[in-house]
Amino acid sequence: MISLSQKAIDKVKELQNKHDKQGWPLRLGIKGGGCAGFNYALYFDKSHKESDQVFEEDGVKILVDPKSYLYLVGTKIDYIEELTASGFVFENPNSTGSCGCGHSFKA
Repeated sequence: MISLSQKAIDKVKELQNKHDKQGWPLRLGIKGGGCAGFNYALYFDKSHKESDQVFEEDGVKILVDPKSYLYLVGTKIDYIEELTASGFVFENPNSTGSCGCGHSFKA
């Protein structure tokens, strides 16, 4: 299961409206790189593959490819706004460490 906080849901909907992508699913994945080994990938993607894991919360659909899902199962996504930074944050129970910025992880 992948879940979104209410703040994350609100931000996704705001971004969908801002970029004229209302109703587009949010694609969550991982890619190699970053100072800890893996980076999170988050973008709007209309292409739903049959092998994708699909989750939906409050009208926001999340798509995850099978390989990424192995590293992301149980992840909770939040959105923070602070004076020094704002963005999506990932609480990933499969992570064994992360870099200082929180944008990459190792598993």
